[in-house]
Amino acid sequence: MSPLNIKKGSTKHSAYNLRSTFSDVQETHTLAVLVANEPGVLARVIGLFSGRGYNIDSLTVAEVDHAGHTSRITIVTTGTPQVIEQIKAQLGRIVPVHEVHDLTVEGGSVERELALIKVEGSGEKRVEALRLADIFRAQVVDSTLESFVFQITGTPEKVDAFVDLMRPLGLVEVARTGVAALSRGV
Repeated sequence: MSPLNIKKGSTKHSAYNLRSTFSDVQETHTLAVLVANEPGVLARVIGLFSGRGYNIDSLTVAEVDHAGHTSRITIVTTGTPQVIEQIKAQLGRIVPVHEVHDLTVEGGSVERELALIKVEGSGEKRVEALRLADIFRAQVVDSTLESFVFQITGTPEKVDAFVDLMRPLGLVEVARTGVAALSRGV
C-alpha cells in the first residue's frame, strides 16, 4: 500500500477522478452586488467577466442609496456551479464591492424586466397585436397609423414570449432594461 492507504490502481481517491465530482451542467444565476458608487466600479466588475470569458446575460445598475453612495448591480449569468462559485468569490474580492448575493440559491426572489416593443402593421395583424397585448397586459405607449410601441413588464420569460408572438405580426425593434431582482421576505 502507498503511504496514503490507497490501493494501487484504485481511482476512488485519485486526482484523475476529481472531474467526476464537478458538474458540467450550465445554470443561470441572478447575482445582486452592492457596490460603492464611485467611478470605475462597474468597469472593474465587467472586466472580471470579460477577462475570464464569462458571459453576462443581463446587467442593470442604479444608485440605491444616495446618502450612502451605494449602487446595486444585478447580473444574470450562466455557468457551471463551479464557475458561478468562482464568479461570486472573485466579485467579493473587488475592493468597492460591499456584498454579493446569489438570489438563485438564497431562496425565492422576484425578477422583473421592462421592455419597449415597436410593432409595425395594419389590418388583421394590427388587431392581433392589440389582442395579444391585452392578454399579456402590455400597454400601448405610442401609436401611429402604421405602428405601435408596447410597454411590457414581467419576468424575462414573459417578455421573451411576447416578443416571439410579435415577430410574425411586424416586430420592428425591442429595447429591454435587463433584470431587476430582490429576494423575497425580510
